[in-house]
Amino acid sequence: MNLHNLQPAQGATHKEKRLGRGEASGKGGTSTKGNKGGQSRAGYSSKRAHEGGQMPIQRRIPKRGFNNIHRVEYKVFNLGQIDQLAEKYAITEFSLETLYINGLIAQYDNVKILGNGDLKTKLNFKVNAVSEKAKKAIEAAGGSVEIVK
Repeated sequence: MNLHNLQPAQGATHKEKRLGRGEASGKGGTSTKGNKGGQSRAGYSSKRAHEGGQMPIQRRIPKRGFNNIHRVEYKVFNLGQIDQLAEKYAITEFSLETLYINGLIAQYDNVKILGNGDLKTKLNFKVNAVSEKAKKAIEAAGGSVEIVK
């Protein structure tokens, strides 16, 4: 093998389609774009979700339910979990900052304490919301609750 007889592997190269170069080429006239219509014109672009006259999918499928734009989402902690978390992360104050530092919540999460389970350790809470049952259990254990907005 020499430099003068090198060539690409079989099937590695393809001839370019020469469109619009006369009827004899078989790809003259309409240049394989069919007859007339927007799609045969230069600069054609279809609108998103356009289905050619058929009813678009976003109009065929019925809407369901209701999304309240004023809903407040909370990251929920039950009293049963809090003892384990306090022991695992050595938490003395259950506040948004300590939870964020320990990777338990995202930076802008709202936190709510619910009363499922028992609280044995004395902790101070600085959270966004607390249920009545949880508040009574926290104060019975000797802790305090502060609501932060």
